[in-house]
Amino acid sequence: MEHWRTSWNEVAPARKDGSLNHPYDIYPSFPIGKGKILSGFECLADWMSQYQKIRLDGYIGVLWNDFIGPLEAYFNKRGMRISWMAMDSAYKDEVELNTMLDPYIGTDDPLFGTRCDLDLDMFYKPGKPDDFIPDTDAQISVVYGCGAGKVPWDGPLVYVDVPKNEIQFRSRAGSISNMGMKQPVSSKSMYKRFYFVDWPVLNQYKKKILPDIDLMVDGQRPENPLFIVGDDFRNALSEMAGSVFRVRPWFEPGPWGGQWIKRHIPALNQDVENYAWSFELIVPENGLLMESDGYLLEISFDFLMYQEYERVLGRAASRFKDEFPIRFDFLDTMDGGNLSVQVHPREAYIQKEFGESFTQDEAYYIIDAKDDARVNLGFQSGVNPEAFRQTLENSYKENIPVPIELYVQHHPSRKHDLFLIPNGTIHGSGEGNLVLEISSTPYIFTFKLYDWLRPDLDGRPRTLNIRRGFDNLDFNRQGDWVKKHLISRPEVISEKEGNILVRLPTHPDHFYGVLRYEFDRDVSIETDNRCHVMMLVEGDRILLETRGGMQFIFNYAETFVVPAACESYILKNSGSGRAKVVQAFVK
Repeated sequence: MEHWRTSWNEVAPARKDGSLNHPYDIYPSFPIGKGKILSGFECLADWMSQYQKIRLDGYIGVLWNDFIGPLEAYFNKRGMRISWMAMDSAYKDEVELNTMLDPYIGTDDPLFGTRCDLDLDMFYKPGKPDDFIPDTDAQISVVYGCGAGKVPWDGPLVYVDVPKNEIQFRSRAGSISNMGMKQPVSSKSMYKRFYFVDWPVLNQYKKKILPDIDLMVDGQRPENPLFIVGDDFRNALSEMAGSVFRVRPWFEPGPWGGQWIKRHIPALNQDVENYAWSFELIVPENGLLMESDGYLLEISFDFLMYQEYERVLGRAASRFKDEFPIRFDFLDTMDGGNLSVQVHPREAYIQKEFGESFTQDEAYYIIDAKDDARVNLGFQSGVNPEAFRQTLENSYKENIPVPIELYVQHHPSRKHDLFLIPNGTIHGSGEGNLVLEISSTPYIFTFKLYDWLRPDLDGRPRTLNIRRGFDNLDFNRQGDWVKKHLISRPEVISEKEGNILVRLPTHPDHFYGVLRYEFDRDVSIETDNRCHVMMLVEGDRILLETRGGMQFIFNYAETFVVPAACESYILKNSGSGRAKVVQAFVK
């Protein structure tokens, strides 16, 4: 682990070579043609030398001292005098910022706040950043930091992006702090502020400046930036929106984590106790890797949506705009432990309390399961809400185990089962599953009611949310109703020449539907102006061919996205045995 980041995930390589070929590709990339990606500080300094004034902007999490230092060294070698001006001087003082942000962050809840709707201008002192003046004695004047693009200079706009997983790894190491703050605090406190303040504010800002970016820089490797010219970057986004892509997944251990991910994805660091999650497609935090001449440049997924959401989402674009609606992730409890007993907020609650557009409706698709695996879902018939709440609160205060089976139903889980978890439903995977969680995109709003008295990975008690949970629990979801309405019953839609199309009905509260394609040779699919989120859930690998002739290979358990603008594609089984592909889409 490097001093500036704390994570078991390796830094993404700058180049992709044959040593990274595994049954599951942890660095999936989209080809953008030759000569598009440039590498290194010397090359970047050469590019900057063309200009007298430069606005060097960037996302939260950039290690600016490590970025500026090598550039300064190259300019010094050439005998050039550079004037560096930091945006830090433009921020309001910390007391004033904290007062302004208190309605969004507050102090009473360690996990949740309200999404900030302020403009970035509100973070600056009066008159800033308009009053930055170029240094006439310098050959190049550079203003750098979050919001440098707001400085009214006529020089080029360079933007340094950092993947959100790397931001979290840096915050855990204490190498960065929140926007406008001089010192880091605990990583959990910083994450809360990232999620509810820094990210939404800076996302809306970079959405505005996207058309004006002259150079896009991947800043996740402090020693080796990769960059692409703005027009090539925007052209690559356009190509991606009309084709097929995977996001870069990332992986996290957890107190209940299992061993399936470790065993099936050998490219991952194996010196970790478990992997609990795989962020297969949690796009507020995923990045996209572009490839040129073997170089891998990563940019945040939201750039694609800001420019191309209508082509990506098709008929769902008017509803969701640039918020990608569907999430795929793995929950690994194979040889691990039970997830917490939990509930997700109802839609009116998540909108009022947290400022989200829509809520966290989930479904568990079982990729793999042990013989005795189970899913906790729905209440037992006749459950008493007050008695249940009292039991949970006593457990939390006095560290007493809860006989959860007296209150919550347990259902056997088998490979390819689909369990439906609309908001307000009590649930949690049991030990022995690899769950593909198919969900609407919100992903942090889990109200834990009971967590088996276990500590978090840091040894501290896990935070429970009993009050919020009981504000949202639907106690009508109990008894036989649960089996009838929350366990999907597959329906064969068509069967032709050995190809089977299966509908896996979802709950009326779910805005997404789920299909499964089963085939030995190939199947042709029309997007029907919908975006398809897909995974190979059985079989070794498939080849996807677009109408335009582009070909992509996807391995078992890899998630891929077919934008609406792709129009049509063919899936070809290129492995042994029958292929089964799950598809989720907005109804």
